[in-house]
Amino acid sequence: MTLSKALMLSARSRLLMPKVRSASAMHRGKWHDRAFSSGPSSGKVWASVDDAIEDVFDGATVCFGGFGLCGIPENLIAALQRKGVKGLTAVSNNAGVDNFGLGLLLQSRQIKRMIASYVGENKFFEEQYLSGELEVELTPQGTLAEKLRAGGAGIPAFFTRTAHGTVIQHGGNVIKYGPGGVKGGIVEIASNPREERDFDGHGFVMERAITGDFSVVKAWKADEAGNLVWKGTSQNFNPDCAKAGKICIAEVEEIVPTGTLSPEEIHLPGLYVQRVVKGEGYEKRIEKRTVSSGSGQIKIDKRRELIIRRAAKELKDGMYVNLGIGMPTLVSNFLEPGVRIELQSENGLLGIGAYPVEDKVDPDLINAGKETITTIPGSSLFSSSESFAMVRGSHVDVTILGAMEVAANGDLANWIIPGKMVKGMGGAMDLVSSDSKVLIVMEHLAKGGKHKLKQTCALPLTGQRVVDRCITDLGVFDFNKGQDVAAPKLLEIAPDTTLDAVKEATGFKFAVAEPLKTMLSE
Repeated sequence: MTLSKALMLSARSRLLMPKVRSASAMHRGKWHDRAFSSGPSSGKVWASVDDAIEDVFDGATVCFGGFGLCGIPENLIAALQRKGVKGLTAVSNNAGVDNFGLGLLLQSRQIKRMIASYVGENKFFEEQYLSGELEVELTPQGTLAEKLRAGGAGIPAFFTRTAHGTVIQHGGNVIKYGPGGVKGGIVEIASNPREERDFDGHGFVMERAITGDFSVVKAWKADEAGNLVWKGTSQNFNPDCAKAGKICIAEVEEIVPTGTLSPEEIHLPGLYVQRVVKGEGYEKRIEKRTVSSGSGQIKIDKRRELIIRRAAKELKDGMYVNLGIGMPTLVSNFLEPGVRIELQSENGLLGIGAYPVEDKVDPDLINAGKETITTIPGSSLFSSSESFAMVRGSHVDVTILGAMEVAANGDLANWIIPGKMVKGMGGAMDLVSSDSKVLIVMEHLAKGGKHKLKQTCALPLTGQRVVDRCITDLGVFDFNKGQDVAAPKLLEIAPDTTLDAVKEATGFKFAVAEPLKTMLSE
């Protein structure tokens, strides 16, 4: 080897030496060499979470990964709280809980606007919105995931059937209340109408993509080139958020040398990731720690059990099924003998298993209801945008949801009581806007004996003419959602009621099947 070649190789080796970047070094325009591995490095590994977020500025738009408390960048969120950056627009499926996750930034009043699909159990989030303190742009979950994916893919806008015919399309949904909040009666900021287009006989809504100044995400493992790997359902919104940010900051539990990860196991290529930092410990709080008693017995109210058992009869062997939160989650426990279905969870899991026993609880494995679960042989894991591609593409056979109101024409309302209760639509608007069968399970009457089956919905719609069948504790109704004049039909009646009682409890006129069967009589 000649001297010139040796010098060239030596210089090349120095260029390829992995490095750790610190904010102070960055400000001095220097890099610190780090003998971590023997491969090329892009200088993406940062010394601390505080250094990694040091240039996040007041008023920035930040896309936060995670679903509930699963897969949230808890160390980076804590660093942002310490930094005290204010006026943030936070893009996230939800905002954690009152005292953890993004709830911490809400408590410290560092977030000006939340773009989210679900408020859920975060009462502080709801209170700030209703008091007029916080701007909230509620967005269907699948649309939110696709807006992030599109932003990262350079697609400025797209059309979707989701939310067509709802306040999301028509505009006027309250983003911010004025002085005095709800009680003051002033709407300071309202949503704008969306452009509408007809494709193949269906109405579509145009949605603009989302890009952020920063993405703040959490992965299980990274290499020094920024390639990311997720564990369980912690993938969720993280890859979509990572792609949408101009600068992606990823906190991980482990950083390995470049080349350690095989190409097949990498979920997100490193070109989307600008900074990687190792988190200094994780609480991984579980929102709904749900475990199996081992007995196999489920205790539920008899009237609810009637609804659930009847709904289970709708499911046939080999179906792909999405179960909404609440009563629908119980349906899979009452399947007919010989029936095997695949449960799809919108946070990124196909093939949901039973609740785990205590020593198998994994905070990185939850369902859409934030409950701890297990997988089954043949399960698969994916991102939120992939999950809703399955939904929008009508690859899911049946969706089972609860409801606040169902109208005679098949309209559904189940996400908000304006000025009182703001849960958010979550994935419901997406789930009812495909060609999948929509099955509603609910108690026939609301508190105080008020009608839930009504001539028209008084509450804001989740979907327009989307309900195929509704099962209550009084009967089973079919809806002719594509026809203006056809009335709903009562197919079956509960064993302990009368037709007159059903008519009195129902807010619309309906046809009666001949013969009128009794629920669960066959």
